[in-house]
Amino acid sequence: MSKHTEKREIKKIGIDLAKISFQLYAEDVAGKKVMNRKMNKKKLKEFMIRQQPCQVGMEACGTAHYWARLFRSMGHEVKLIPPQFVKPYVKSNKSDAVDAEAICEAMQRPNMRFVAIKDTDQQDIQAIHRMRSLVVDRRTAQINQTRGLLMEYGIDIPKGRRAFIKELPFILEDAENGLSDLFREELHGLYHELQHLEERVEHYDQKIESIAQNDEQVQCLMTIPGIGPMSATALLAAIGDISHFNSGREVAAWLGLVPRQHSTGGKPTLLGISKRGDVYLRKLLIHGARSVMKWVDGKLDPTSLWAKEVKERRNFNIASVAMANKMVRVAYALLSRGESYQQDFAPATAQAQV
Repeated sequence: MSKHTEKREIKKIGIDLAKISFQLYAEDVAGKKVMNRKMNKKKLKEFMIRQQPCQVGMEACGTAHYWARLFRSMGHEVKLIPPQFVKPYVKSNKSDAVDAEAICEAMQRPNMRFVAIKDTDQQDIQAIHRMRSLVVDRRTAQINQTRGLLMEYGIDIPKGRRAFIKELPFILEDAENGLSDLFREELHGLYHELQHLEERVEHYDQKIESIAQNDEQVQCLMTIPGIGPMSATALLAAIGDISHFNSGREVAAWLGLVPRQHSTGGKPTLLGISKRGDVYLRKLLIHGARSVMKWVDGKLDPTSLWAKEVKERRNFNIASVAMANKMVRVAYALLSRGESYQQDFAPATAQAQV
């Protein structure tokens, strides 16, 4: 770095994150380039410690929340940007240096949308959900493989995890089902491995339940029909700071629960849901909405009447997604106001008379 460069005070820094090398692009108060160089992890930490407090922009990618918390502790103002919003500012061909410059440019836009920085508690909850999801996938794969292997020996097991776990011990104990000693021995190993996966899933479920019982915001979200401990903890960990959203519709759009739009020439065209955001969280919310939709026919509160009308006018799946959208909007309202969900179960005729 030249002496001339050292005298210019850095006001904005864009950092392109990676596993080993980090590209750093810096500008002064006039928006002029001060430096654009590559650093390793150790040198980056040392540089940011020496640096006077400034604005730091990064893409919201792997390790971004760790670096954001670290730079905040050093006194810097940190902004995380969704990668898709950085791409339009990439000039010419892609490289680490160009990406770092694009990040620095993107974070200065007045209408740019930023990602809330997660604290360690939120990341702990999200990590537990990710671990549980992986174990559930492994358990499903284990069951499917074992069922397929048994079919090769003429043994069929009814569909469903519970039916499989119930039937497998009887198959292992049946000495007349034609299984060889070699295969029966290996099948015992698969069964013990499946039991271990069941124990891990139960362990994570207990952890999530414990977190839900000790968190006031999670308890608040669980008052919403269709949202239980799993959905509430996952939603709270994903959202982070609710003040980053201006409305419930923004949260629903962020989770991909609103229609994609392809409008032009003043003619609005709405397509299927955008499916943006966290796939895992959207799945939990839609499953919760499905459970609510199964019981709306026997209720007379405004939400149930609306859901019943949507289900009759469209279909069950579309109505379930619409219900998930409404659940997210209600969750935003409750988190913003610090209130609990209140549902009016008064008959519609009585409401009309009032």
